[in-house]
Amino acid sequence: MYKIVKRLFDFLAAVTALILLFPIFFIVFICLLISNNGKAFFFQKRPGLHGKIFSIIKFKSMNDKKDANGEFLPDNERITKLGLFVRNYSLDEIPQLINVIKGDMSIVGPRPLLPEYLQHYNSEQKKRHNVRPGITGWAQVKGRNSISWKQKFEYDVWYVNNISLLLDIKIILLTIKKIIIPEGVNNSDSTTMYPFIGENEQ
Repeated sequence: MYKIVKRLFDFLAAVTALILLFPIFFIVFICLLISNNGKAFFFQKRPGLHGKIFSIIKFKSMNDKKDANGEFLPDNERITKLGLFVRNYSLDEIPQLINVIKGDMSIVGPRPLLPEYLQHYNSEQKKRHNVRPGITGWAQVKGRNSISWKQKFEYDVWYVNNISLLLDIKIILLTIKKIIIPEGVNNSDSTTMYPFIGENEQ
């Protein structure tokens, strides 16, 4: 039953959150607009419900610096001080409320990953696409970038199999706690999690 009303819950929650967070949204937008040479947003293709591709919207936390061959420099060399602050407090996720309003995403669900990962999922891992991807999820509150891909996917599938209103509320409250007290973000030289390469990935 909850799966039926979840979309309505998501829409109302996203509209309300966007209204309440608009002052923060506006301030971050202006600051990033100035620091990133007029580029405040980052758009990237991600798989959504049933693997359907959509464009995710995030605040841009990295610059566009490239090497002599025209390739982007590693993430840790491109992330700005402002971008790191925005990431640490999950402010870069705020624009995804627009994705939720559009129906691409949910407030809670497995995080949308890269399209190239689709070919590497086993039959169990593919179940993460049986629901809309979320701004936050069970794997995020259980460890985010500090846990392995294997564990992350196990948490994602567990969520899909146990989805409920009470579970979503619990995840939202735990997410708020983690925003106030940031933890589970990979603070090593690589500011993003290493790529997923398939069955042998731990």
